[in-house]
Amino acid sequence: MFIRPAEADDEKLLWAMLYEASYAHENGMDSPDQLRDVPTLAHYVEGWGAAGDLGVVGGFDGVPLGAAWLRLFDAEDPAYGYVDADTPELAIGVAPESRGTGLGTALMSALLDAASEKYDAVSLSVRQENPALRLYQRLGFVEVAGSAKANPAGTTSVTMVLRFH
Repeated sequence: MFIRPAEADDEKLLWAMLYEASYAHENGMDSPDQLRDVPTLAHYVEGWGAAGDLGVVGGFDGVPLGAAWLRLFDAEDPAYGYVDADTPELAIGVAPESRGTGLGTALMSALLDAASEKYDAVSLSVRQENPALRLYQRLGFVEVAGSAKANPAGTTSVTMVLRFH
């Protein structure tokens, strides 16, 4: 397994991992390219490498199969797990063939280590039935009171936050 910092050249991989993370296939999308037409999702990746962006890429045998990244959003254009303008929101995606291998945990750990040196907290949005919810809890994320929201797929998502300081 390898983990390395995400670079501007990784934008295509981030689109692919956002496709996995956002349940886009379940919502009728056939390709990561279609995410570009969904502003509430596109802003997680569009123009990757801007000030404040931080991420890691990982995989096996030199093949990138997952990524975890975070970005700052503002109240005028919030993301799903928006807490405030000083708290970046984390996104993570792992290719289906690499789930259950520990790659997601390794990506999260590496990103959170890097984030703790730059930010006071990190937030995320997760579906309540997503198995990754348990990972987030183990890593110290706690649900933001009153954050449960129904989403278009008929499931409920919650915002979680991890405070470093």
